[in-house]
Amino acid sequence: MIQKGKKVKVHYTGKLDNGDVFDSSYSRNQPIEFEVGQNQVITGFENAIVEMNIGEKRTVKIEPEQGYGPIREDLIVSLPKTQVPPEAKVGDKLQGQNDQGQPINVVVTQVNENDVVLDANHELAGKTMNFELELVEVA
Repeated sequence: MIQKGKKVKVHYTGKLDNGDVFDSSYSRNQPIEFEVGQNQVITGFENAIVEMNIGEKRTVKIEPEQGYGPIREDLIVSLPKTQVPPEAKVGDKLQGQNDQGQPINVVVTQVNENDVVLDANHELAGKTMNFELELVEVA
């Protein structure tokens, strides 16, 4: 088992249940590097890695609770059209501010006659992810 505080390098390909690839370190030819126990990656990813040996390959299924969480309805809001750019359309990614003035990324999910619906959930929230993992290095 890899101990907390160790730095690891991992190659991975992440796919949704339908087979669509959403990310891959192989496409960048650069493994991801993180320190175990520092919450730098999702829980399910780290839990799978700490049980691996260098050079080992493994495929894991990560449910939303161990990934980006379930879809939260409180992160979906409707705003008057006057408060978003006039050219905003469904699928656009915008950046706004939360109540504390910090930046927040949102996706336009609906454009109606008088309002626009914005979703601040992570794009992988509520989704089951399948990762092909390869532990490259432990330091």
